[in-house]
Amino acid sequence: MGGRYAKYAIIWALLLLTVYLGDRLIRDVWLTANEPRAITARGALAEFEQTAVALFQEASPSVVYLFTEGANGAGGAGSGFVWDRVGHVVTNFHVVEDARQIAVRLDDGEAVRARLVGVAPDFDLAVVRLDENRANLKPIPVGTSADLKVGQAVYAIGNPFGLSRTLTTGIISALNRRLPTARSREVSGVIQTDAAINPGNSGGPLLDSAGRLIGVNTAILSESGSSAGIGFAVPVDVVNEVVPRLIRDGRVPRPGIGISVVDEETAARSSVAGLVIAEVQPGSAAARAGLRGIDRPSRRIGDVITHVDGKPVRTIAEFAHALGIVGIGKEATLTVRRGGETLSVKVTVVDIG
Repeated sequence: MGGRYAKYAIIWALLLLTVYLGDRLIRDVWLTANEPRAITARGALAEFEQTAVALFQEASPSVVYLFTEGANGAGGAGSGFVWDRVGHVVTNFHVVEDARQIAVRLDDGEAVRARLVGVAPDFDLAVVRLDENRANLKPIPVGTSADLKVGQAVYAIGNPFGLSRTLTTGIISALNRRLPTARSREVSGVIQTDAAINPGNSGGPLLDSAGRLIGVNTAILSESGSSAGIGFAVPVDVVNEVVPRLIRDGRVPRPGIGISVVDEETAARSSVAGLVIAEVQPGSAAARAGLRGIDRPSRRIGDVITHVDGKPVRTIAEFAHALGIVGIGKEATLTVRRGGETLSVKVTVVDIG
């Protein structure tokens, strides 16, 4: 009996093994993906994806890559965009600063030499013009920055790290920031965004979801020099005012009165609130108004400007902004401390070049 049960047990074990091996064989043959997989239908892109794709296809032909060569042979690069069909291209001032030669790579990949038309260091803007006309130039659509809202979607196109025609997306993180530029000036109304902006993006466009220019990417706030989610763009309403002047005149008027001031750190160490006049240029509007600088033989402090038309000013940037509001050729009323008295001085705002 025991031998018969053993025989049956062996037979069952063989049957089970056959079934198991057959099942493995079936699975290996029919279920192993050793051939290219069938493609699963995707369906339509999501609406936000369709927006980004269409925007890039429409706007990217307007974006260019700028190459520069300085007097010392050092090269630089940045982004820009086509402003008009004549061949004017807008970029940042710091992209072309000190450039001896400029070349622009267009949408079709061709590199064309360009010449500098005008710069506005106070706004970190510059205009160059292609040396050769191109019939297929596509000017970028221009929007407005007056009605922007924090949280709305934005799109940046540029050439970060030399990687041409790169799209990054994000939102407007904040509005009305102030951005320091050359000559102790500031651009007001600056747009802050979390769209990735890196070296090489400078001068490229910041667009709204309609594909319109709303700003020119100009700076990032990062200890590493790479995007940390805080980028800044010069608002398009400033661009739309400055660029035509650069094309027409090669420069933008700089409001002033003909003074130099003590640097802010020195004034702060002296516990002075306001602008300390260091020197008054002879024959200037300030000289005609009777303003006084530092008298070095007697070490008498110069006049201290505390207000322009009743509004307090603490820095040269605030002072320049206030004079810009007054306007060149118009009269500003300065509140000035001289010794122990406070004076009201009228002075004409002029173009200091």
